[in-house]
Amino acid sequence: MKKRWLSTALCAAMAAGTLAGCGLKTPETTTAAPAATEAAKEETKAEEKTEAAEGETKAEAAASGKYDTANMPEVTLVYAEVNPLDTIVGQMATDFKEKVEELSDGKMTIDVQASGVLGSENDVLDTMLGGGGTIDMSRISAFALNGYGAKKSLLLSIPYTFADREHFWNFATSDLADEFLAEPVEQGLGVRGLFYGEEGFRHFFFKEEANTLEDLKGLKIRVSNDPVMTGMVAGLGANATVVSMNELYSALQTGVVDAAEQPIANYASNAFPEVAPYLMLDGHTLGAVQVVITDEAWNGLTEDQQAILMEAGEYASANNRANSENKENEVLEQLKADGVTVVEVEDKAPWKEACKDVIESNTSDQAELYQQLLDME
Repeated sequence: MKKRWLSTALCAAMAAGTLAGCGLKTPETTTAAPAATEAAKEETKAEEKTEAAEGETKAEAAASGKYDTANMPEVTLVYAEVNPLDTIVGQMATDFKEKVEELSDGKMTIDVQASGVLGSENDVLDTMLGGGGTIDMSRISAFALNGYGAKKSLLLSIPYTFADREHFWNFATSDLADEFLAEPVEQGLGVRGLFYGEEGFRHFFFKEEANTLEDLKGLKIRVSNDPVMTGMVAGLGANATVVSMNELYSALQTGVVDAAEQPIANYASNAFPEVAPYLMLDGHTLGAVQVVITDEAWNGLTEDQQAILMEAGEYASANNRANSENKENEVLEQLKADGVTVVEVEDKAPWKEACKDVIESNTSDQAELYQQLLDME
């Protein structure tokens, strides 16, 4: 712009010189040069304002925590989910994936492998802890790492710990939750927790009608390979039978087990009502979950990429909190409409009393920490 003004001024000077050489005067009323000068000044000011605005925009972007995606290496992380994508935890995986890919401008891809195609939770954890990098991330039950030495996470699976969802989220958004998530790193297990979520309270469902605590006596109830769950079922007078999630439908169908327990959304999405159409809402534990990543995958990321995973985790966790109860209620109403018999357990005191031994035996060595959980109600 300044070059254009200089060219205009030179032309005007040359023209004036030519006229003078011919004995002629330049007209005194000419205003072209001053006009050009004023226009040039205005254009310069406009450009300076634009540059200043652009500088402010860049500064604001930096201050808002945006990431340097232009120079970010591309990476794909494989994320294992044992349940279908239309479950509460499946939706959480989708929310996490979309936010990571949005924040990274597509430089990071979360490859969600759902419906247990990569194996059960224990299979997935064995693979992740064994190294090799075939599975980078997974959504697991909050207590799953207990079998690998993470003792704090055990407390989240103790029957009747959380009075309601609000009680759980008081914990999940606290500093204490960060301590629980960090425990696998401190113990050198090879994975680290990123964030918590939940999939609703867990309830029993049966092949044959059941209405009371007494109806559980002698039944074969499917459980995961977890000592707390096994002890709880035994305390309720039933026989705990370990069956993988992928085999549960056929186990119910063929009578290998008489009953099982899952959150409501998982019960529906895995078609269990087809073979076990009696649902008892006892709410023995909250389906607390966490997303973990291998140290190998984490350490291979840039600081920006790690920050993106954490921000996306906060987003997915918040969405999970906002949507899980509504989703669960919708599913429950549909189950009733489809003919599932639903029994509400009004008084849980006898159930909790029946589980007294398993509660005490699994919390006595962390009694103070467990009390902190209870006090968050």
